[in-house]
Amino acid sequence: MKLASVPKKDGWFFPAEFEQHERTYMIWPTRPDTWRNGGKPAQKVVTQAANAISQFEPVTMLVNAAQFLNARTQLATQVQVVELSTNDAWCRDIGPSFLVNKNGKLRSIDWRFNAWGGQVDGLYFPWDLDDQAAQKISELEQVDEYYLKDFVLEGGSFQIDGQGTAIVTKSCLLSAGRNPNMNQDQIEQILKDYLNVQKVLWLPYGIYQDETNGHVDNICTFLCPGVVALGWPADQDSKQYAYSLADYQYLQKSTDAQGNSLTIHQVIIPTSLKLSVTEADGIDHIGTEKSRRAGDYLSASYINFYFCNGGLILPAFGIPEDELAKDQFQHLFPDRKIIQIKTRELLLGGGNLHCITQQVPARIKRLRS
Repeated sequence: MKLASVPKKDGWFFPAEFEQHERTYMIWPTRPDTWRNGGKPAQKVVTQAANAISQFEPVTMLVNAAQFLNARTQLATQVQVVELSTNDAWCRDIGPSFLVNKNGKLRSIDWRFNAWGGQVDGLYFPWDLDDQAAQKISELEQVDEYYLKDFVLEGGSFQIDGQGTAIVTKSCLLSAGRNPNMNQDQIEQILKDYLNVQKVLWLPYGIYQDETNGHVDNICTFLCPGVVALGWPADQDSKQYAYSLADYQYLQKSTDAQGNSLTIHQVIIPTSLKLSVTEADGIDHIGTEKSRRAGDYLSASYINFYFCNGGLILPAFGIPEDELAKDQFQHLFPDRKIIQIKTRELLLGGGNLHCITQQVPARIKRLRS
């Protein structure tokens, strides 16, 4: 059922991703102008990710009809496979944002989706099936949804601490292709009303040349209330360094909704990865998508990881920084099992592990200050 009220007034809120999950949703990649070689290399990575997550919590893989048997054959038997049509595989951005209340009930938000910019700078057309995905997943979960008719937002464009604070980027949420008739204050009020947060922190930038206009989930995330990880390039001559420095300086001066200063952990990010000739040759060009050319900068980040119950699934890119990143996260989360997966194929498509996953919060009673 579509709800006409507002979550904040009804007592519903978006919980932190590091809290307990009921399950994870993912989508099988097939789009040939996003994924090279018809999506086959990306499917191998998605299979590894789904199988890894399923060690910690249930996983549901959504699959277009033509790929159902292929996905079912590749995935572990404990991964549920469900036929559901989409335009692409970015479950974070097209799936519903699940809300909870203090009694452990579940609802969702169905934001509008326009492929990260619509006719201004969107990445493909059409996106109609993607825009329907949130409603379809909500119906699978048998939950009521708050439906926003005219407000564009992707799940990767906000991060929540579960205690009233959100982090977003100006570069994304104020971009001309999303909600051009709304100013920052108006957008912030929507976030406060629907995610039920009291404070929104607006970072200046995301990752350099991130084709989503700089989703926050690629540059900064909450590790727990009051503690964030921020992507930090080792190369101070890189263009990313100025972006990360501006974000760091902003966070240093900020407080969360509880009035507490933030602890900031600088997590290394690579700045030298580019699309190869072989990789570019494997991507179809059909005239309705963002072109991907050899030599294009790849917006790689270890911040684009995924929390699961007792675990953390971390990207790897086949470079020396991988080991350092894993060591950093193991130090930050000594009680979680860190599983690192080579995800360059996801990066070639424009995202990473957090982008292809969507958590359903556990239906448990919660305390919220």
